[in-house]
Amino acid sequence: MEVRKGHRKRINYSVFIMAMLGVIFLVVFCYMPMLGIIIGFKDMDYAMNISRALGTSKFVGFQNFKAFLNDPDFKAIMTNTIGLNVLQLIISFPVPIIFALLLNELSFERLKKIVQSVTYFPYFISWVVFGGILIGLLSPEGGAVNQVLRSLHIIAEPIAFTSKPEYFWGIVIVSAIIKGLGWGAVIYIAAIAGIDPSLYDAARIDGAGRFQKTVYVTIPCITGTIVVMLLLAVSGLLSSNFDQIFVLQNPLNISKSEVLDTYIYKIGVAQRRYSFTTAVGLFKSIISLILISLGNFISNKLLGRGLY
Repeated sequence: MEVRKGHRKRINYSVFIMAMLGVIFLVVFCYMPMLGIIIGFKDMDYAMNISRALGTSKFVGFQNFKAFLNDPDFKAIMTNTIGLNVLQLIISFPVPIIFALLLNELSFERLKKIVQSVTYFPYFISWVVFGGILIGLLSPEGGAVNQVLRSLHIIAEPIAFTSKPEYFWGIVIVSAIIKGLGWGAVIYIAAIAGIDPSLYDAARIDGAGRFQKTVYVTIPCITGTIVVMLLLAVSGLLSSNFDQIFVLQNPLNISKSEVLDTYIYKIGVAQRRYSFTTAVGLFKSIISLILISLGNFISNKLLGRGLY
């Protein structure tokens, strides 16, 4: 529709106000807190009054970053964080995609809704409750997992799964899949629902079966969604699910369960080392920015699509 000269375009003020609320939210809760980054370059550890210390504390440059890199626990923490997240990316990332593809093949709508409801439910349980249930199931004293394994003669004596470091990563990965399977598949299910049905009709006319339709129609059509989710997952390789790790962590498995997020909490909150943990958080953010930029560059080069 052409706009005559001299006439101003009408502004939908209700939509504009709604959009501005989102911008204000980002500014207040995302951009303004970034001013606190300066804490990582000052000596504000153990300060009682943060606002006063912000103006009076001494500038120490990159001293806090060097302290973190020289920390005796640095290697173990980074190994646990990167190792656990890479394994989750390899194992956990494809599971919701496969689940969404399988769910799409269910022709019985009532069964599909039941399966979706059952798999969605764990997501809405807090990790405190879900972790407590998991610890109970894995308990060596009456835990269901040990009882089943003993009845199948897989083990002779009960195993204290949550107390042994070698089992911790496996417990985290499996529990994350169980809890997030249904919710993680929502985006892929929505992407599949948006595929043009005529593509499936054309594939059927060409003699394609259900598997061929999935491979040559469904997966290519949702590749863009998969790429975006993969890039976001790659950018979070230094971020762990704090609630999950903290609930399942104990002094006996600490050698495999201490990750950056729990380390920042213990050092920053419990010991009040504000400058040190701000530097650690900034270090993590910079690495995440590099990862998502590198992943986006590679994706654009190989697949011709990315986040931007």
